[in-house]
Amino acid sequence: MAGSSKAKFVQDLFLYAASAAFSCLVLFAGFRRLDSNRRTSKKALQHKKEIAKRLGRPVIQTNAYEDVIACDVINPNLIDVEFDSIGGLQKIKQSLFELVILPLQRPELFSYGKLLGPQKGVLLYGPPGTGKTMLAKAIAKESGSAFINVRMSNLMSKWFGDAQKLVAAIFSLAYKLQPAIIFVDEVDSFLGRRHKTDNVAMLIMKTEFMTLWDGFTTNKNARVMVLGATNRPAELDEAILRRFSQAFEIGRPDQRERAEIMRIIFAGERIHDNIDFDHIAALCEGYTGSDLFNLCKKAAYFPIRELLDEEKRGINAPEPRYLRQSDLEEALATSQRTEVAATEYKGLNVQSTGARRPGRREAGDYQFQDAINELFKIVVSQIISLQSRSQGP
Repeated sequence: MAGSSKAKFVQDLFLYAASAAFSCLVLFAGFRRLDSNRRTSKKALQHKKEIAKRLGRPVIQTNAYEDVIACDVINPNLIDVEFDSIGGLQKIKQSLFELVILPLQRPELFSYGKLLGPQKGVLLYGPPGTGKTMLAKAIAKESGSAFINVRMSNLMSKWFGDAQKLVAAIFSLAYKLQPAIIFVDEVDSFLGRRHKTDNVAMLIMKTEFMTLWDGFTTNKNARVMVLGATNRPAELDEAILRRFSQAFEIGRPDQRERAEIMRIIFAGERIHDNIDFDHIAALCEGYTGSDLFNLCKKAAYFPIRELLDEEKRGINAPEPRYLRQSDLEEALATSQRTEVAATEYKGLNVQSTGARRPGRREAGDYQFQDAINELFKIVVSQIISLQSRSQGP
């Protein structure tokens, strides 16, 4: 009897243990499902292994938040932008090489004293399309640094406190992958001026970013730099501007730089040798590098268009002809700078909403007024006829 009760007790204990283990397993699986970063972490873990393999470095130990940020790490060997592929900006490229790239490549040269420490923040500002993002990629390529492209979508989370942990993961992962560059494009949208009406989570995120950024200044051996790009530097917070110890204005190229940009764009393309790039550059006053690229791309379609027209007429051409200077001139005649196009679009948008100068009447106003007058005459005539019928003969 005692043996059977003891066996039953062991059986019940085993069932309770199995039930508790199963419950814990269900709870663990449920919490894993509720984790908003689960899929991103799994993808980042695989991406991190590929990065370590390409960089020739061992797989580093990271936490779940660093695995999320690992999705934004770009191997410098996969970047196809170098300083030589950017036209103009010779003085700026030389300054960036001395102040940014050299400390990341040769840290032993900058270990003699505090004044020679590496730069912790560099800001590139200027009009849109002048090559700020291309310069950031070229810096990562030339220095051989891991490039962490910070995206706001990866920092936002529905769980309270996750945003701060993800911001901290940016700097901790950069420290583990050093030399590393933390790149924030359109930095004014993330680190703009702080206002009382701002979201609390965003304010805490900005404060966390600045606090961790300052933390790297206490470590002379940390080869980590924050690189920002913006076309609205006036909207940056004053505390952020203080942390950008070096700022470079990337302006519109002059005539010589525009000619150099077009030569780089057409390098390896099918063009005639007698194209006068200096003449075309003189006609492109005010164009940015992006505008010049779009102009050259538009001109490159003219040989294709002629080939298609010949095929419609029954003429079979083996390949498109080489691009001529006349193609660039024709494309220039039907093109305009992005800034001018945006201004004209805004003007058309204002006209479409009915906005116009006060005191000016258009044709539609007169037509509407005439219709009102005719309707008023009809109503008056009907009233008079009704009155005359009611009085009778």
